[in-house]
Amino acid sequence: MLPKIKQMLKVQSFVFNDFQENTYLIWDQTNQCAIIDPGCFRATERKQLSDFIRENGLKPSLLLNTHCHIDHVLGNDYVMNAFQLPLHLHKDEISTYENTKKWTAMFGIPPLEVPENLVFLEPGTSVSFGSTQLEILFTPGHSIASVSFLHRPSLQLFAGDVLFKQSIGRTDLPGGNLQTLLKSIQENILVLPDETRVYAGHMEPTTVGEERTNNPYLRNLAASL
Repeated sequence: MLPKIKQMLKVQSFVFNDFQENTYLIWDQTNQCAIIDPGCFRATERKQLSDFIRENGLKPSLLLNTHCHIDHVLGNDYVMNAFQLPLHLHKDEISTYENTKKWTAMFGIPPLEVPENLVFLEPGTSVSFGSTQLEILFTPGHSIASVSFLHRPSLQLFAGDVLFKQSIGRTDLPGGNLQTLLKSIQENILVLPDETRVYAGHMEPTTVGEERTNNPYLRNLAASL
């Protein structure tokens, strides 16, 4: 019997805006794709995203936010309008989104309004595009209701700002809580196989095994909770 081939997702990352945020475009063999945390703010960034989609014959069918801090939502309106997509987010992230007005004023950016066309994500369920299902994991702590998206067949996790290479998300912003964040990592991420690839909201990807072994914030984790 031939070995079973894992269903793989193709992943393209873009580093957008002054916060150096990672926007992810993911697609499968159907060429349908999902856009995760669009941070494209400048016209050149929006063109870069749209050109890649067009040149690769992709069909955007899902717009996802892991959480709604300013750097992860700057491109939401553009993507929603350009591809006629609703925005999927956790309902408790609405307050985080509304709080962006304070940050836009600080950075001289036009105020962002919470979009009207919303679909609320339910942790423990999944979202789909093409032939792909992404499990929704509830991973608060960096923000009040951050979620992560797991493609279990290929062990790829899109974790927003929960876990980074040898670091973790900051917890000094509204809705942040260190113990909640560490609990989210322990109960939802470190239970995954070591080879699980973690795509973070900033910096390069890592793996669960690498962070289990080398992340200084995760040493003696049980004692921290």
